[in-house]
Amino acid sequence: MNLEETSVRRRRGAVLEGALLDAAWQELCAVGYGALTFDAVAQRAETSRPVIYRRWATKADLVRAAVEHALRRESVDLPDTGSLRGDLVTLMHHANGRTVSSVAMLTYYLGPYFQETGTTPTMLRETILGDRPSGVDVILDRAVERGEVDPARLTPRVRTVAFDLFRHEALMTLATVPDRVIEEILDEVFLPLVRPAPA
Repeated sequence: MNLEETSVRRRRGAVLEGALLDAAWQELCAVGYGALTFDAVAQRAETSRPVIYRRWATKADLVRAAVEHALRRESVDLPDTGSLRGDLVTLMHHANGRTVSSVAMLTYYLGPYFQETGTTPTMLRETILGDRPSGVDVILDRAVERGEVDPARLTPRVRTVAFDLFRHEALMTLATVPDRVIEEILDEVFLPLVRPAPA
């Protein structure tokens, strides 16, 4: 029995799948979607190509699973500071840097993936998130319960406005979003949109 066969036999189930997805993510970050191959992923994972094919029939399937795996691994506990502003500031601080790398990943490395599959970053996000509420939705719903937010103002577009602006800033600068900009997004744009009107 050679070393590769021994390695494959030792890792099974979720452990093996996690190793394969980690290898696919690392290869994606190294060469991008267009240059990614099953052979290269197998080499990184120290396994064989058929082991990968048994789980994901196409490169698009593998990459979609790897992106989902990586993003879920990076998820953080939702803050609960007692105020909407405090929660959003904390969440944006957590996202800083991580969001910049994710934005760069989606716009550069996954460009050929979107062309090949006819999908968009929004569609990929929806596939990964499924029916689960986003972290921002959970924070907003808590703020509604505290009376900080007028639920009638929370249209689907308004719900995403703060992080849409945050991601736009990260994309345009390819840098972490400064605290000053985070405060401007919240204090000048988002919070006035969602707060209850004065009696």
